[in-house]
Amino acid sequence: MSVLSELHPANGALLLIDMQRDFCAPGGYAEQAGLDIQRLRAPIPAQQALLAAARSYGLLVVHTREGHRSDLSDLPDWKRRRAERSGAPIGQSGPMGRLLIRGEPGHDLIDELQPLDGEPVIDKPGYSAFAHTDLELLLRNRGVSCLLIAGVTTEVCVSSTLRAGIDLGFSCLTVSDACASPHPELHAAALQMIGVEGGIFGELCSSAELIRKLEAAA
Repeated sequence: MSVLSELHPANGALLLIDMQRDFCAPGGYAEQAGLDIQRLRAPIPAQQALLAAARSYGLLVVHTREGHRSDLSDLPDWKRRRAERSGAPIGQSGPMGRLLIRGEPGHDLIDELQPLDGEPVIDKPGYSAFAHTDLELLLRNRGVSCLLIAGVTTEVCVSSTLRAGIDLGFSCLTVSDACASPHPELHAAALQMIGVEGGIFGELCSSAELIRKLEAAA
């Protein structure tokens, strides 16, 4: 049975991964690290359409944000060194406050994809939205079995969340045109890996396909 065929608003959740100013706005962490934020912003229209449909048809919507405590006590040393090598040290001051620090303007979600009241926002210190968070508990309590995954970046936080979700037994659907990476070749490779061995990491679909399925199931 395909994920699309078993998907229903009562058992599905849309996960919007890390659509933050630090990754998708000028002056944030990604731009400071030399990444192409225009590529990261490219899926915003598809994400907006998907978000509107999910809200309209009653799916749980969950937003995630990557970032750290202001004292950096939850920042592993390897991650600190990696960010320094990239040219964007975590905690360094930037145009939108300290980079990837919770509570700073850059850590917040972009204006185009702000959560509504009641939509959970998961703050995560790592790449997977399941690592060191209460996301799994929240999903289980709502009876969610199907995850619809979108956001940035395809090969890092989206992929890490997808793989963790699969290992936890969720049916996962990655929305191909609602994900992005500053590296087109890595975006393509991450999506290609999903379908190998009969769908080892779930399934892929477009935002238009998913919206049509939600309309039919509602």
